[in-house]
Amino acid sequence: GWLTMMKPVLRIDGRDANPCEGRPVIDWPKAIWNGSLLAVSVVAGPIFFSWSAFALFLVLTYVTLLIGHSVGMHRMLIHRTFQCSKPLERLLIYVGVLVGVAGPFGIIRVHDMRDWAQRQPVCHDFFAHTRGFWRDLSWQLFYRFDFHRAPTLTIEPNIANDPFYRFLEASWRWQQLPLAVGLFLIGGWPWVVWGVAVRVIVSTAGHWTITYFCHNPGPGRWDVKGAYVQATNLSGLGLLTYGECWHNNHHAFPESAQIGLDAGQLDPGWIVIRSLERARLIWNVGRPREEGLRDDLHDRNAREPSQ
Repeated sequence: GWLTMMKPVLRIDGRDANPCEGRPVIDWPKAIWNGSLLAVSVVAGPIFFSWSAFALFLVLTYVTLLIGHSVGMHRMLIHRTFQCSKPLERLLIYVGVLVGVAGPFGIIRVHDMRDWAQRQPVCHDFFAHTRGFWRDLSWQLFYRFDFHRAPTLTIEPNIANDPFYRFLEASWRWQQLPLAVGLFLIGGWPWVVWGVAVRVIVSTAGHWTITYFCHNPGPGRWDVKGAYVQATNLSGLGLLTYGECWHNNHHAFPESAQIGLDAGQLDPGWIVIRSLERARLIWNVGRPREEGLRDDLHDRNAREPSQ
């Protein structure tokens, strides 16, 4: 299998790179894509509103983000926290592509570049999310970061050379078209507008909204030693965010398929993964590494030794 359990996923070579030097520049394909979806949603959303279209929007948004992004793209593809058969792997990644944020290589690139930068002693505001909410959201929807000296990203050959994933990377925006045709045949233009345009822009903006708040100071048990950005746990948002809101846990234990680690930390993504594991559809499911392997972490709850 292409998963190596309990070992860090190291795709970035940043030896000659600087995470502070560079600037956000408009990414025109990204800006046109997200800008067009936003414009269609604002203009056509109210015109074509129906309760069935709204219900479709809620269900499709939740299912694609839960199954495709949180379980498929994030926990499986990016962090390799479990193994499965190739057909199931491809299905999960395809549903992740339907979220409409990026293709499989693009989502790895965005995630790993940000994660590398955040774990340095200091990084640019673009990666640290230290600017205001609206500035940061506009950066994430319409811009990319132009490094002066960029790190090198190397995606595993059995991902990078997979013909299906190469096809998805080249056509990920066009994958909305078959879905749009199917929705039109069932529910007409209201289902297309709410099932594609509104869903994709809300998914994209919602994804970055959680990213923003999870990477700003807040509660959590763990500090990653030497990292400029310490992630936060956002209480009460487990159901809404598929468990991704327990991001302080995730930064500490990226090898774990379970993100909601403590009592009361609802983690729908973990519920899906455990169900698939019980059905023997996935295996080698990652858990948090043992206490003896946590030298890179500081436990905020640990008692200081008595003087």
